[in-house]
Amino acid sequence: MKTLIRNATVVLPHDTLRTSVLIDGERIGAIDPAIHTTADEVVDAHGLHLIPGVIDDQVHFRDPGLTHKEDLAAASRACAKGGVTTFLEMPNTNPTTTTCQRLEEKLLLAAGKSIVNYGFYVGATTDNVAELRRAERTPGIKIFIGSSTGNMLVDEQQALERIFAESSLPITAHCEDENTVRANRERFDGGRSVDDHSRIRDETAAILATTRAIDLAKRHRHRFHVLHVSTGAETELFRDHSGLITAEACPHHLFFSVDDYARLGTLVQMNPSLKTRADNARIWQALLDGRIQVVATDHAPHTLEEKKQPYPKSPSGLPAVENSLALMLNQVNLGRCSLEQVVHWMCEAPARVWDIVDKGRIEVGYDADLVLVDLGRTATIRNEEQLTKCGWSPWHGESLTGWPVRTWVRGHCVFAKGKIDATRFGAEARFDHARGGYWATQD
Repeated sequence: MKTLIRNATVVLPHDTLRTSVLIDGERIGAIDPAIHTTADEVVDAHGLHLIPGVIDDQVHFRDPGLTHKEDLAAASRACAKGGVTTFLEMPNTNPTTTTCQRLEEKLLLAAGKSIVNYGFYVGATTDNVAELRRAERTPGIKIFIGSSTGNMLVDEQQALERIFAESSLPITAHCEDENTVRANRERFDGGRSVDDHSRIRDETAAILATTRAIDLAKRHRHRFHVLHVSTGAETELFRDHSGLITAEACPHHLFFSVDDYARLGTLVQMNPSLKTRADNARIWQALLDGRIQVVATDHAPHTLEEKKQPYPKSPSGLPAVENSLALMLNQVNLGRCSLEQVVHWMCEAPARVWDIVDKGRIEVGYDADLVLVDLGRTATIRNEEQLTKCGWSPWHGESLTGWPVRTWVRGHCVFAKGKIDATRFGAEARFDHARGGYWATQD
């Protein structure tokens, strides 16, 4: 099957041009094909922009074990609607993905449920280094240096030293210092309102754990990716990264602050917690100047009933894959960044950080994971229209300008005209960790 996307404004690796792109099977067959080129389908993209498919390198899709909150089928449909063509999912499911066998089981599960492409991290424990060394078909290793959803905490120094010293896959981590969190929780008597969540999981907890992890990475010369940066102070740690450290920001740490607890309550309770508007601004600046390379969601849904429990019974996490690209396109329309920067943060950089083969850019021979976006379209996020299984968004009622309108996964159109096509499944992402990663492949 050949599809000709005609007259789009195409964001290419080194330029943005009005041109046409030919999809040939699962691959990009040509850019600016000959005028006489024929195709099975022709899409008139006049007035629209064509970008690579978004790669979300941090999601929690709750499958298996917690599928009343989310599952791979519903979440992948939300991805398709939101322009996310590949996701990398975290290991704190039930059971946890901490062995090679569990990794294979998850890959098999996704093969029959996900309509977009997928990959799964292998989780570190205090005693599974042998499994981490054996693991293949994975973007890398996830460590919970601070406790979060699930029971995978690894904060003993000896265990962390072994993981960084004896494994070779790229490592990523949830960084909050557990001792600080526990001391703060005792100080605030467990917390009496959601505002206390940001006092318990405070700036110090984030800085201490991120500093510790960066030190491990530098001493062991091990590639390390800092997840969901939540404080401005952390961004200063990325100025001297010695070619080993990359980092990411999430929409909730860019656009929500402690000021939003009064309006949204536990709906915006997150780990790491929300910080101040000043932190929002400093994280945004770190994106603009390149200290932070990636924008990802940390999509971590719970049901509304669960989230509306009184603090501290309420769980941490919120859904975002369905709206993350639109949230960033809205920033383009506000003049805070360019479309090319959004493509770098959400498409190209995550592909390079995780050594994902043939994704993240529009280039002949690359996978035809593509998204048409309408930068002029304004729409309002509504809970009742969400495809994520939990059925709500913290951005409910917010109007954004700039939306994905059509999504292709390996050449197959999975979203168009407001409808999902779930007749074909996605495929396992391919990783080539021998090629050197983000810092070695800069053009």
